Amino acid sequence: MRVTIIGAGAAGCFCAVELKRRLQEADVLLLERHTRPMAKLAVTGGGRCNLTNSFRHVTDLSQVYPRGWRLMQRLFHDFCHTDTIRWWETEGIRLVEQPDDCIFPQSQDAGEVVRCLMRNITRLGITLRTESKVTSIVPTADGRYRVETEDDSILTDHVVITTGGSPRPSGLSFLDALALKTVQPVPSLFALNIDDHALHSLTGTVVPHCRIAIAGTRLSAEGDLLITHFGMSGPAILRLSSYAARHLAEHEYRATLIVNWMLGHDENQVRSELRDFALTGKSVANLRPLHLTSRHWSMLLQRANISLTQRWNSLNTKESNRLIATLTADTYHTLGRRTHKEEFVTCGGVALSELNPSTLALKHHPHVHLAGEVLDIDGITGGFNLQAAWTMGHTVAKAIANNSNFLSPTE
Repeated sequence: MRVTIIGAGAAGCFCAVELKRRLQEADVLLLERHTRPMAKLAVTGGGRCNLTNSFRHVTDLSQVYPRGWRLMQRLFHDFCHTDTIRWWETEGIRLVEQPDDCIFPQSQDAGEVVRCLMRNITRLGITLRTESKVTSIVPTADGRYRVETEDDSILTDHVVITTGGSPRPSGLSFLDALALKTVQPVPSLFALNIDDHALHSLTGTVVPHCRIAIAGTRLSAEGDLLITHFGMSGPAILRLSSYAARHLAEHEYRATLIVNWMLGHDENQVRSELRDFALTGKSVANLRPLHLTSRHWSMLLQRANISLTQRWNSLNTKESNRLIATLTADTYHTLGRRTHKEEFVTCGGVALSELNPSTLALKHHPHVHLAGEVLDIDGITGGFNLQAAWTMGHTVAKAIANNSNFLSPTE
């Protein structure tokens, strides 16, 4: 039996290894359009590879999978983050959990993860072909599929599609012969451009636990915020970009951000803290919330039109209210998103309604499976997208190896 896996990324390579271990007699072929397999995996997490997350503070999967959380909830019953941790540790890769619940190789080297999968691919006899761009997948009269590449035609019993996210609809054109319903793909997980000279002067500043919202919507996120030379980034912004991927795309990445700089505290909590400051009689420039740098504090005072020479006990009600509003609801206007060619996540892809949720096989093509970001499923930053890749890759490998009872088109 031949199984052709299209896309040698994290999900594809993991699926290939799991399948070959379960079904040694299978002829497993991995096709990769680029020159190097797992190129994206090699740079994920800043080259350190955020393999998964402890999920310690996740109470609902919708918090970390804005799209596809119900499917992930189902698949996690069979292979979740604890299984991932066990799998990699069994392979000899020591893992370490960071204070933010992210789990990395102890070596902090994504190359260790890539090399581990490549060793297994070689040892298990999996065939890997690079620079093999697939142009179409065509069903044959005998129930098999012909995978057409730019320079070859491959007849196969099973097809696994793990090509990753496509920022443009044309990236899914090779699936046309399967007549699948797709969801318009748009970018997710990106930083935001903001034209504000005062903000740019704070480049490199990390502000802990900010709360950021998009004005006029219920979209918001919390986390550390990084001020950059082009605007804002960091976990808070990346999470917001994931939750708001479609909204921002529809508005050409122009929005008004409302930033709470005060550890997520509300107006009454901040008012109480500032009231305590007033009892000291010190100048506003010399007494500030400890989590804010002196440069950042000075900028916020200027935005609130508060003189740096004033004393806390001299602020009138109007000035205090203005400062509280700046600290808890500071506004910035975005001018676009920041692109990163090597590392990106896509919202959208093949609609989940096309799938048998137990096997990730297509309902109308039960020997064609999909896994990873080619589907309309994606997570926020923090190891959740790689966890989805491991989980879905495992699900597909197990389904093919066990010769699952696939749903017929009428079911």
